[in-house]
Amino acid sequence: MNKPDYDILIVGGGLVGASLALALARSELRIGIVESQQWRLPSAPAYDDRTLALAQGSRRIFESMGLWPAIAEHAGATPIRRIHISDRGRFGIARLDAADAGIEALGYVVETPGLGGVLYRALQQVAALELIAPATMETLRFSNDMAHVHVKHNSRDSTLTARLIVGADGGRSQVREAVAIGAHSKDYGQTAVVANVTPGQAHDSVAYERFTEDGPLALLPMRDNRCTVVWSVRHAQARAMLAWDDQLFLRQLQECFGDRLGQFHRPGRRHGYPLTLTRVDTHIRARVVLVGNAAHTVHPVAGQGFNLGLRDVAMLSQVLLETLRAGRDIGELGVLAHYARARRRDTRVVTGFTDGLIRIFANSLPPLALARDIGLITADLLPPLKRALIRRTSGLAGPLPRLARGLSLVTRDW
Repeated sequence: MNKPDYDILIVGGGLVGASLALALARSELRIGIVESQQWRLPSAPAYDDRTLALAQGSRRIFESMGLWPAIAEHAGATPIRRIHISDRGRFGIARLDAADAGIEALGYVVETPGLGGVLYRALQQVAALELIAPATMETLRFSNDMAHVHVKHNSRDSTLTARLIVGADGGRSQVREAVAIGAHSKDYGQTAVVANVTPGQAHDSVAYERFTEDGPLALLPMRDNRCTVVWSVRHAQARAMLAWDDQLFLRQLQECFGDRLGQFHRPGRRHGYPLTLTRVDTHIRARVVLVGNAAHTVHPVAGQGFNLGLRDVAMLSQVLLETLRAGRDIGELGVLAHYARARRRDTRVVTGFTDGLIRIFANSLPPLALARDIGLITADLLPPLKRALIRRTSGLAGPLPRLARGLSLVTRDW
């Protein structure tokens, strides 16, 4: 065999791609990352910083990688200790508490620039890693034992070779398109309007998910007693909402959410993100694997998207290191098929769970509305059902990869 430039070439250096490189950092693998944007460390935290909801299982993954202390310090990790779920204008209500499942928190809200900065600083410490940015993948072809990627980097063309290509390049993945993996998308007819606000009362580490006739409204706790608003509404309504002045936005938010947190003030900049569900025909080809949004996108209800991608990272890194120890080729289709089988159930359950929530709560037929409210009350009153729901939404359900169980990938005991 000819020796390639890299063992693994990751196309897409966002949070998922960077996390995969760091999960493999202590291995013997030579890794390259092709990223279209120039990496930069974030400036000081800002009021308008975007956020992510990290499940408890995702904290375990980052802890196992040795990154959680830095994330907690630099990304403003705010625990979600309770979740209050309600059906606006109806009697359905459920309350989830971390104590019900014996865990410290259901999840954490982290500021995206701070998390990116932690990952970027860690990447700079990995000797066997090359960051290729700003750069774009132009074409992808294959020979018997490697992939050949034509890349444009700093206005220069070059061809990079690797045993395995990882497509971590988002919902419009060029890698997915280059290897003709079919993707099937469903437009929810909704846009998520996202902004930060400050409530009049302390949020006390409580997250709120309020289902309305137009779509779900979530408020997530942040440090400095801020909250992130994720308000999913129809596209036309979102366009109007983005054009509102701040006072109108606050009035409409107050009317929809109510007074549990007092009077909202200091609204930040609003941004809109169209919402789709994307499923792919397969996550793999010979010498190619898709992770994160390149493999699946879900509705933001219940905050599952990035956490699903991080579990892709945890399982793929485990499979690749098992393969390396066995002396096999990490790009073999059989190796990647093992990864795909290991991720199939989790992906189907999460996509089905989030899509099902939107379907159920979008339907205003009285019998279905009554049934869903009874379901919420039942979940609130039955401890076993509540614990099962907590474990699912906290990323602790089902067979878990080693990193999600708090175990290292570099020990010799497996």
